[in-house]
Amino acid sequence: MKWREVAEDEIKDAILYPKDIEDSIKGRKNAFKHVGNKWLKVTFKQEDDRIIVITVIDKDK
Repeated sequence: MKWREVAEDEIKDAILYPKDIEDSIKGRKNAFKHVGNKWLKVTFKQEDDRIIVITVIDKDK
């Protein structure tokens, strides 16, 4: 997250309130959302009562 200059709160916002969400491989999901001047793609999976973030990409870069 530090390398991508994306704050943890921005990632949580994208997962909880995505503009769009789609299925990915291995049971993962991709959440898309404009956060500030960024267009985020957050790949994550849900296990039991927790969410595991796989990767975060700013699609505008």
